[in-house]
Amino acid sequence: MPVITDPAPLAELLRHDPEMAEVILAEAARQADSLQLIAAENFTSPAVLEALGSPLANKYAEGYPGARHHGGCELVDMAERIAVERAKSLFGAEHVNVQAHSGSSAVLAAYAVLLRPGDTVLAMGLQSGGHLTHGSPANFSGRWFDFVPYGVDPESGLIDYDRVHAIARAHRPKAIVCGSISYPRHIDYAAFRAIADDVGAHLIADAAHPIGLVAGGAAPNPVPYADIVCATTHKVLRGPRGGMLLCDAELADRVDRAVFPFTQGGAQMHTIAAKAVAFGEASTPAFSGYAHQVVANARVLAGALGAEGFAVTTGGTDTHLVTVDPSPLDVPGAVARGRLASAGMVLDTCALPYGDGRGLRLGTAAVTTQGMGEAEMARIAVLFAGVVRDDLDLRVAREEVRDLAGSFPPYPASYPARDGVGVPAGHPEAGA
Repeated sequence: MPVITDPAPLAELLRHDPEMAEVILAEAARQADSLQLIAAENFTSPAVLEALGSPLANKYAEGYPGARHHGGCELVDMAERIAVERAKSLFGAEHVNVQAHSGSSAVLAAYAVLLRPGDTVLAMGLQSGGHLTHGSPANFSGRWFDFVPYGVDPESGLIDYDRVHAIARAHRPKAIVCGSISYPRHIDYAAFRAIADDVGAHLIADAAHPIGLVAGGAAPNPVPYADIVCATTHKVLRGPRGGMLLCDAELADRVDRAVFPFTQGGAQMHTIAAKAVAFGEASTPAFSGYAHQVVANARVLAGALGAEGFAVTTGGTDTHLVTVDPSPLDVPGAVARGRLASAGMVLDTCALPYGDGRGLRLGTAAVTTQGMGEAEMARIAVLFAGVVRDDLDLRVAREEVRDLAGSFPPYPASYPARDGVGVPAGHPEAGA
């Protein structure tokens, strides 16, 4: 079915810069007529989009509420305090810094608090699903610190906590990082805490992926166990692109100084306001239902892809993540991704716990926001497999994807929305 995007909300931009307006409208159409299966992406509510486009974007506000380096910050101080208090309540943290511009900048700040250049850090290796900030030589982390990697069992794909403990005892790191961009199972934070305590290390939880599930009660909370939790505010949490840090009161001042002035300048107050809106949405029963549906959808999708012949890493998932190996179908990961993209199924490749091949990383956060359930996951798996095996004509597959996506539009009416109209299905403010 054709995608119609109402240009009314971009009236000013269409008048002043039609070239950029057309890019934005085309991107809105792309998101609406394809399947967004990238695990790190989601659809924010129109309320979050309104906050992002608000006049708070005009305000310079270096510093923290009550201690800014610029005048006229009384109202943005209120916005930041609201964001902080909502996040503290949502995650049970004594202190939250909401100024981090991204998950990577949050990790940088955490390292600044707990480490000095040259310190040894234990983190999941990139080949096993670690992030760039977990020791990549192309990243500041790999250049400034001595990272020792731990991996997963090549047979099960699961973290071997006894092996992690042995590596920690051998290298005595200053800090241990637990977290991954493609590990589909819950992390045992208590086990990592015990390992860290045994070797005298700090524990940093990089919870960028599961933090939205934590907010919805669908994943364990790292806050009681980690010295510092780093997270993003998008992904499953469904807020604006940005970061945050959570810690106890003892580290609060050091964390704040590590963000500003050590690693960042002025805060992005429009983004902080949008974070506050997302935290408010995430505190509702509707969001809890959404988070559990995300997991239910991921489990159905993983099972269906396994039945289609894909090798599902770890044998399934506890989260929004599904990682699969297409090599049993005699298709390399990069080729599979290209075929899927041509059919309108947008996703990433990822490292596998064995060999040098690339797997496929999927996420169910965005399609669940659109209102899709287990039946749609089964349909997606059939389309997915047919496209990867190349036994389904790409033009036919593209039309089926367009039809499915069109039945669950992310923004059924033009934004900004009022009274639930135009709100993505599954959002707290959506109608019954």
